[in-house]
Amino acid sequence: MPQDWLVPDWPSPVRVRAVFTTRSGGVSAVPFNSFNLGDHVRDNPAAVATNRVRLADAMGARPVFLKQVHGTAVATLAADTPDEIEADACISTQPGVACTIMVADCLPVLFTNMLGTVVAAAHAGWRGLAGEGAELAGQGVLEATFKAFVKAVQGEDPTASRGSVAAHTLVWLGPCIGPEAFEVGPEVLQAFVAQRASAAACFSPSSAPGKYRANLQALARQRLLALGITKVSGNDGTPAWCTVSQDSRFFSHRRDAVQLGSTGRMAACIWLN
Repeated sequence: MPQDWLVPDWPSPVRVRAVFTTRSGGVSAVPFNSFNLGDHVRDNPAAVATNRVRLADAMGARPVFLKQVHGTAVATLAADTPDEIEADACISTQPGVACTIMVADCLPVLFTNMLGTVVAAAHAGWRGLAGEGAELAGQGVLEATFKAFVKAVQGEDPTASRGSVAAHTLVWLGPCIGPEAFEVGPEVLQAFVAQRASAAACFSPSSAPGKYRANLQALARQRLLALGITKVSGNDGTPAWCTVSQDSRFFSHRRDAVQLGSTGRMAACIWLN
């Protein structure tokens, strides 16, 4: 693996492996240089295919790429699961199958349990995080992922309660657009505050009239805590985790799409060895 790829620093079991890719290690040309994994961003398909093969070789596992739509659907992955299932989260109990989320500003969220029997990954942009358009108010992609996670753990241990699963769940938050760069309108603030008033603490006024700066990782931490999940590592909102400000290391849709016409995609992957 390239040296600047992120390997989560968290207390996961030995058989649980995870990685977050960066711009390094691929064959894509500008503006997708060089390790773009997205096949929907106008990059050369052959370069994307080569990069995806390099990712699988580096991991020693098969990454399953979803068709992400900023929703709340969760796919269960098996050895024969094809790419391009429409979902924004995935879960697996089978070794060698990597739950994979592509991002270029949205927040990747990885899950496992202390026994190392279940892994999951979620794509948490603000729409998915808030659950915009979901049938149940306040039931965003993290809530949907944890519901599937509980079901999977209980499939291994029928005596496990939802509370005990939460207490033994480990979460890692990857890089995303940082709180100094994520300027949003009042509709985003309202989408979260309408569900829980405490979400207001994750927003601050922007210098632009009527705009706010949103702290995506803090909003995710609030949602996880409400689920009873307290063992959360990774992104703490500091500049080192910001995809926008770290232009040589991370792709950023907000930073690059207007100026360059498009940008690449990174991947957060988690699998059982």
